[in-house]
Amino acid sequence: MALTYKDVAEILKMVDASDCQEFVVDVEGTRLVVRKGGGAAAQTPLSNIGASAMAPGGEVEELATTRAAPRSQKLDAEEGCYVRAPMVGTFYRRPSPQDPPFVDMGSKVAPGDALCLIEVMKLYTTIEAAVAGEVTAVLVDDATLVEFDQPLFVIREI
Repeated sequence: MALTYKDVAEILKMVDASDCQEFVVDVEGTRLVVRKGGGAAAQTPLSNIGASAMAPGGEVEELATTRAAPRSQKLDAEEGCYVRAPMVGTFYRRPSPQDPPFVDMGSKVAPGDALCLIEVMKLYTTIEAAVAGEVTAVLVDDATLVEFDQPLFVIREI
């Protein structure tokens, strides 16, 4: 019995309605991890879900607009904060191929400003700045695979 798109949607509804912060289920080689971030919409990092489980249409458009809770790790004052990937997926610096990057080195950012997108199975999650500051390093190339907790940017707080 593999998870279907309908099963995943039902699980998301139940977790959203509960006080549960994280839910993990493994079914015959399929793993679904659902985490809720503080104040953010439910986030669904998916790994190893078959393409048949995520049929197009339905709630895909709604899920595509969820935002990940920003993850940053404070370093010493000279280096700034690392912004890390909250999930495994494909890293994109721009909203579409013809648009300019969200940020470049030297860009000033405020908390909540979009830094990049991470795509998992055609679901795009916007990664936002957690602190105000200046982007001092972009650590990942556009359109490359990133791992969970991989550093993406360094932001020096202002």
